[in-house]
Amino acid sequence: MNDTERQSTWTFLTNHAQVLRLIADDPHARIRDIAARIGITERAAGGIVNDLEDAGYIEVRREGRRNRYTIVPGLHLRHPSQRTIPIQALLDLFNQHDPGDGDPAHAPRA
Repeated sequence: MNDTERQSTWTFLTNHAQVLRLIADDPHARIRDIAARIGITERAAGGIVNDLEDAGYIEVRREGRRNRYTIVPGLHLRHPSQRTIPIQALLDLFNQHDPGDGDPAHAPRA
């Protein structure tokens, strides 16, 4: 693997964190949409949703033909060195980001 490939293959957030963030943004998100936004397969996205539900981070409720996801408040990150950090603190980092703050991909259209 060369340096360019190495730089483009890793991210700061795991796929689990990205799925949790997307669910927090859109509680009615479809697995297919979550997978597409992250760049993983639908099967992988579904597995992550199951992991998050099994670990108690989200609750899944069927509403008609769609699922509604609810983040369970008060839980903490899983890694031993991060167990004192609530998941809400992670999600709040993304809520504080203003999409129009210099990112041309999110700039308001005229």
